[in-house]
Amino acid sequence: MDLRYSPSDEAFRAEVREWLAVEVPRHGPPPPPGDWNARRAYDTAWQRKLFDAGYAGLHWPVAAGGRGLPVTQQLVYLEEYSRAEAPYISVNFVGMMHAGPTLIAEGTTEQQAHHLPRILRGDDVWCQGFSEPNAGSDLASLSTRAVRDGDHYVVSGQKIWSTRAHVADWCELLVRTDPAAPKHKGITWLILDMHAPGVEVRPMRTIDGESHFAELFLDEVRIPVGNRVGAEHDGWRVTNVTLRFERGTAFAQHIITMRSQVARLVGLAQRLGKWGSDELRGNVGRLDAQVEALWRMTQMCIADAERTGVPSPFGSAVKLRYSELSQEIAELAMRVVGEPIVGRTDVDGVDTAEIVREYLWSLQYTIAAGTSQIQRNLIAERILGLPKGR
Repeated sequence: MDLRYSPSDEAFRAEVREWLAVEVPRHGPPPPPGDWNARRAYDTAWQRKLFDAGYAGLHWPVAAGGRGLPVTQQLVYLEEYSRAEAPYISVNFVGMMHAGPTLIAEGTTEQQAHHLPRILRGDDVWCQGFSEPNAGSDLASLSTRAVRDGDHYVVSGQKIWSTRAHVADWCELLVRTDPAAPKHKGITWLILDMHAPGVEVRPMRTIDGESHFAELFLDEVRIPVGNRVGAEHDGWRVTNVTLRFERGTAFAQHIITMRSQVARLVGLAQRLGKWGSDELRGNVGRLDAQVEALWRMTQMCIADAERTGVPSPFGSAVKLRYSELSQEIAELAMRVVGEPIVGRTDVDGVDTAEIVREYLWSLQYTIAAGTSQIQRNLIAERILGLPKGR
């Protein structure tokens, strides 16, 4: 696909740039870390602004409430969004980037009609209920049970590492509906109402002192059969649709934002008088080149998703390199600031607390959405065609 920008693409760029230049400063900075109710209000209000202005769901089909824009204009939007340092998608991430797209690809007409407009407007926040204490990388080993009882499933079990579940309204939930079947065959994908009786959410404090994640405890929770996405016992196939969105197109905003991270790294080194180091300049140049290469790979994945309706297996390569490159950029920023950063919130006028938070947050990228080891296995099997177990 030709990804060169046309005059109409550049006209769209000017439109987006003008709107963001007004609305980003007007919306203001995010609330302080740790206040998740305030963060939900901030993020959902921004999502509503995007919706009202026609910038929500640019990549979603028109029939699903989106604009169905060509891939080049989707990429232009991401570039301008990053350039304006617009609010991070945060609590709207799961809904907009993989629950919504999964419902578009696999959901019923009724599910789409109810959930998609509410996701686009920022009315509802979604979380993910996939991982369990004994089912992380080996996700198909999940043991949360769902027993059919008339028009409902009765669900009991535990989920872990559910991002922002403590402010979520809905959850994309994986359950085992046939314990006698091979582990990949007896799984079903359900929509869980997070306010239903029997749902308990316990926030988890992480290394940076915040509670980005939560545990879910489900005690005989009744979920209508109408909340099933795909056929009963066909959840593993639906899950792979979700994971391809998560690993492929969902990281696009993060990746384009890496450009500004590298630029801030240069500014930091200049401010601290360290930009004269040949070693540092060489490292920054290498990272900058790799960010651009990763962005080109992401563009290819987005183009494939537009052509086929789901991201290609190359999303695993995007996710793998993004995870490791994020850590490399964050680690270099820590090295530039140096030892004085320990125990300090400010070094020579630099907000080192934010640099520390970015570094600590980057550590989870090689685990979340499938570990780097899992991504390498997927690349070997699905892209290179190598046999399993080699």
